Amino acid sequence: MFVTELRFECFADTTIETVEKAINAFLEALRANGQILGREFAVAFNDGEFRVRLLLPEKTSLANRHSSPWVKVTLAGLTAAKLLAPREKFIGQDINSEASNTDTPSWQLLYTSYVHMCSPLRNGDNLLPIPLYQLPATFNGDHKRIIKWQTEWQACDELQMAAATKAEFAALDEITRTDSDLFRRGWDLRGRIEYLTNIPTYYYLYRVGGESLQAELSRPCPSCGAEDWKLDEPLLDMFHFRCEPCRIVSNLSWDHQ
Repeated sequence: MFVTELRFECFADTTIETVEKAINAFLEALRANGQILGREFAVAFNDGEFRVRLLLPEKTSLANRHSSPWVKVTLAGLTAAKLLAPREKFIGQDINSEASNTDTPSWQLLYTSYVHMCSPLRNGDNLLPIPLYQLPATFNGDHKRIIKWQTEWQACDELQMAAATKAEFAALDEITRTDSDLFRRGWDLRGRIEYLTNIPTYYYLYRVGGESLQAELSRPCPSCGAEDWKLDEPLLDMFHFRCEPCRIVSNLSWDHQ
């Protein structure tokens, strides 16, 4: 991933409030399309310019060819707020994040965690994140629903990792059970992505707990009950189970590895 700085300069009299709304709308549109990563963006004003540093999946993530209809509308909104088109200054590669996928996957999966800022869609061959703007729009012209699902999954993951409140158990249910709201929304998104890309797309079902290692090794698919979903060798050293009809992958319980 890469770090870049956008600079916004006024070409006529305007107000801080007007500029703030226009820039924030533009950044939110970029985020909803997967062109920038993260949740919070500090916009600084100095020497007559507004500046913001952003994390991008690729060097070319902000190219016009990737823009969604909403991004194009908010670009026009910048002009209405008396701002020139943003100037981009490339900073460099982020040494603390993963590189984005560049290969066509033979299969892919929805997978995230509370420590990941990258795209939740991963190449199943190497687990590298696939920039969402490379896909056809999933809903309403961009990928906002996928970003929202990812944010909710990460919130549940952070709660269960903290293990400090009763909310841990509700959060665990959301990311480990196939009858949870989070699973249903994510699994439907998975199906939409598979339809649009024509690439087999799986949903990662988190697994923790369990009575014993033996019980874990023999547990059936939690969706259809199939008992032959355990793999001889784990995929990517992580996924020990895969149900092709249900399009689910899962790990051996973290408590028994």
